[in-house]
Amino acid sequence: MGFLAMPRILLILGLLILPITLDMYWQRVLCIAGIYALLALSFDFLAEYVGLVCLGGAMFIGFGGYTSGVLNAYFGWSPIVTIPIATLGGAVMSTLVLIPCLRLRGIYFAIVSFMLPLFSVYIITAVGIFGSTEGISALDTLPNIWVEQYVIIGAIIVALFGIRRLVNEDIGLIFRGIKDNDQAVRASGISITAYRIKAVFIASLIGSFAGAYLSHLYGWLGLSLFAMDFSILPIAACVMGGMGTLVGPVIGAIILTPMSEALRGFGQLRVVLYCLVLIGFILYKPEGLMNYLERKYHQFERWEVV
Repeated sequence: MGFLAMPRILLILGLLILPITLDMYWQRVLCIAGIYALLALSFDFLAEYVGLVCLGGAMFIGFGGYTSGVLNAYFGWSPIVTIPIATLGGAVMSTLVLIPCLRLRGIYFAIVSFMLPLFSVYIITAVGIFGSTEGISALDTLPNIWVEQYVIIGAIIVALFGIRRLVNEDIGLIFRGIKDNDQAVRASGISITAYRIKAVFIASLIGSFAGAYLSHLYGWLGLSLFAMDFSILPIAACVMGGMGTLVGPVIGAIILTPMSEALRGFGQLRVVLYCLVLIGFILYKPEGLMNYLERKYHQFERWEVV
């Protein structure tokens, strides 16, 4: 039991202790890493367990962030109220937008989901709503840095183990069946569209929470909530951490985000260094860190006297 539980215990303790060891600047970087970790987790869930390569992480962030920010700025509601409402509301809006695209497969669904955040930006700019290009400032922030830290860490732990439990239940078997052979699942009398809608809602729920949290982390919202980084960096985190492992993308995001910040002093050269690291993983460790570490961990043996 200890052998099986040890990796999970180390992960939880590591996440809980990590903020204490950092100064205030790197604690804020850790908050951003947590946002990318949630997006990477939702991307990994959709891609590896449902077969939907969704590049709309920026849309999840934008819908969640704008919903929470607007409720706080226009109605004066506390973040304690707006974040849960925005999490649910952003997930509903994202799911409704993606429903017409669920008939698409592979690269076609990926392209359409990648374009949706751009459409949202153009709509906000053209109509001039929600502050247009200037955004909305002076939003309420979370009480202190410790609340900011442990809210996002708690969300990562709940989302990670919740998704892990979900994919091991009966509904998880259906999700994997849809990915492997959707025609066989349809022949069994199961509605593929209904289960894809459920999967998209779960993934967008995670992403919308990250967006709502982000708007109150900085006390500001704007078009940068739809930035393409929120769609691209989670993919890089999945490549580094290991696709299909769930915990791998989380670890990948926690490594990649501080690394990107540490290379900021190199200017544009940091993009080159950043890309070289990713290319190295793709070429020499395509399985990702987590698959490699898991394989090594299970090679340990201990002899027992019978």
